[in-house]
Amino acid sequence: MEQAAIDTAAASPAHHSFRRIVCLTAEITEVMYALGLEDRIVGISGYSTRPARARREKPKVAAFSTAKIDKILALQPDLVLGFSNLQADIAADLIRAGIEVHLFNQRSVAEILRMIFTIGRLTDSCEKAAAIVKELETVISAARESAAELTLRPTVYFEEWDEPIISGILWVSELIEIAGGKDCFEELSVHASAGDRIIAGPQVVDRMPDIIIGSWCGKKFQPEKLMARPGWSAIPAVRNGFVHEIKSADILQPGPSAITQGLKQLQSIIRRWAVQQTHAKHWS
Repeated sequence: MEQAAIDTAAASPAHHSFRRIVCLTAEITEVMYALGLEDRIVGISGYSTRPARARREKPKVAAFSTAKIDKILALQPDLVLGFSNLQADIAADLIRAGIEVHLFNQRSVAEILRMIFTIGRLTDSCEKAAAIVKELETVISAARESAAELTLRPTVYFEEWDEPIISGILWVSELIEIAGGKDCFEELSVHASAGDRIIAGPQVVDRMPDIIIGSWCGKKFQPEKLMARPGWSAIPAVRNGFVHEIKSADILQPGPSAITQGLKQLQSIIRRWAVQQTHAKHWS
């Protein structure tokens, strides 16, 4: 009887699944809620925005590169989920304290989808995770089909920070391509570190982008400040009024919202540009 009980317990996913989880980044919280696992979350990042109720329901125990280690330990998590080398020191402190930690490092659209699958496996929610991924893949496929109808592909400059100027983050570069554009600095996307993607203002002028999108991570985009940079008045995007913002929470968090929100906004901006080009040709 005792062995039978052990065998039954071992066969039950609920028996060995993680039950008290701390989410150190916003996109992980977003995925956990999408999987219907909010009851397992015991702490979140202060930058979490999706769903909005997460900020009301869960203790905020981390910023991004910093965390309240004592507060996390007091929550007695059996798993902490985080993102990238920027949280390596947090992870090390928690591991030394005996906590199990998994850091994701998703930098591309494919890796975002893999991250969702992995969370599904860690939480015995594989079917739900697969359904979410399938929905996101459908959104991506539809965007590609729509982009294929464009007769012109705009050059898009995406700025993720202004001082210093940083561009070329991989998953955004991919989303621009999926939406029908061409990333102005796609060659920078091979670099994971923001420090390796710093550019100078004249480089942007040289590329003459058709569209400029600002998404200054953690602060409000100021288009008037950007357009006042020396020489930028000559850029087609500035001349033609195609300087837009996509909020960082919609595109710079490498999770579902980058596809459900960021990609859709990229599509809308690029479609408006295409319509303008068609009208300009008609009347020229």
